[in-house]
Amino acid sequence: METEFKDRYITFKNIDCYENAALVLEAMEELFYHAPESYNDFWKRFMNTIPKNYKEEFVKGEHKDTLYQVCSNVFYIFDLFEEYDFEKGVKMMDQCELECC
Repeated sequence: METEFKDRYITFKNIDCYENAALVLEAMEELFYHAPESYNDFWKRFMNTIPKNYKEEFVKGEHKDTLYQVCSNVFYIFDLFEEYDFEKGVKMMDQCELECC
């Protein structure tokens, strides 16, 4: 039986970066639901750049690539999750950053 090997630096083989980004966005939405005060003007503006159906449609027009938006805001997203001690979000962001950003 062959073991699945993830290869970020050469091919991104066996890595679904858009799925990783979607998991980060889901974690963010969960945090916003449980801690509404975390959903400030910055995050409202950020979420406005993400297609509403981001799980099916990863890119929508100019500047609405979900992976790009997540990866270009890595430090802000980490800060959000850490500020609210949201371990699930930190875990999802760690994976996305390591494999895709």
